[in-house]
Amino acid sequence: MKTKLILAAAISTVFLCGTASARDSVTTLPLADIIGTDKAKSALLDVPFYFAGQKHAKVTSTWGDVSTNKKTNAVGKSDAEACQWVLLSAIKALQEAATKRGYDAVVNIRSNYKNNEFTSATEFQCGAGSIMAGVALKGELVKF
Repeated sequence: MKTKLILAAAISTVFLCGTASARDSVTTLPLADIIGTDKAKSALLDVPFYFAGQKHAKVTSTWGDVSTNKKTNAVGKSDAEACQWVLLSAIKALQEAATKRGYDAVVNIRSNYKNNEFTSATEFQCGAGSIMAGVALKGELVKF
């Protein structure tokens, strides 16, 4: 009898929980809200970076594109706060790739969340959910 009650309770729980799903929304946010802040200055390396459409010095040599896909804990944070933090992590990964390969800068940076490319000189895209936020970027390593 106990087994039947436990089984009935388990089945009821499954049906009551139904189709609960995690939030995963793609949001577009302004770069100006984080780039140039003290938080960004302390988190990033001294390697210049330029989003697609931003002016930079003449390129003399290129490695080609590199990609990064970073995630961060979003629990207890606003989407903007979590997305800004993970953006800095993604930019830093591109900067580290440039340094590792002996290149001066990263140019033509664009968002690439879930392989959907988004190009902007003033905005970036971020996937924001209940527990995680993610930013994927592509950028070109160059020498000036």
